[in-house]
Amino acid sequence: MDSLAEIRKRRASLGLSLGDLARAVGRSDATISRIERGQIRPSYELVQKILSHLEELESHASPPLRAADVMKRDVTTVDGISLVGEAARAMEKGGFSQLPVVESGRVTGAVSESTLLRALAQPNGRRVRVRDVQENAYPLVGEDFPADLLASILTRYPAVLVLSHGELLGIVTRIDLIRGLRGTSLRRSPHGTERSQPA
Repeated sequence: MDSLAEIRKRRASLGLSLGDLARAVGRSDATISRIERGQIRPSYELVQKILSHLEELESHASPPLRAADVMKRDVTTVDGISLVGEAARAMEKGGFSQLPVVESGRVTGAVSESTLLRALAQPNGRRVRVRDVQENAYPLVGEDFPADLLASILTRYPAVLVLSHGELLGIVTRIDLIRGLRGTSLRRSPHGTERSQPA
């Protein structure tokens, strides 16, 4: 079983001694040692007991990731009263594919490359205000929102905004969540929504 090969590694990562694990599952040190070395094949019930104990310890050692743990801070936004051309320049400068729209400190919507393309293709498009072409705002969550639940949201939206008491704290894109869930360092330079990756 693949799970047997992981027991020693998981036990060691928790700083759990062989004796501690043995006592927790009601077996001898020698039995657990032989299981870890692949010298005996334990019963299904014993494997589940060992794995359940390790999972319980891991859940305490590594609290579940929150939205605040995977978000980017210092989000680049565009004001709703800005002209479409200004928003386009901000996108081009930052290499973004979409930006949140704010007015008076409140998130009111979002603009994407396709939105700006449609607007700029119209006569006098450069003089149109962002608020007149913006799309619906990205989903809003609190900073303690479970990061694993963001996955289903990000399959339908390019980004999720993280707020606290109405204040915009950060933004989570698909690549942010992928980095967070696979344990990559989350310390990055401040910027807005990343350019969407090809499907």
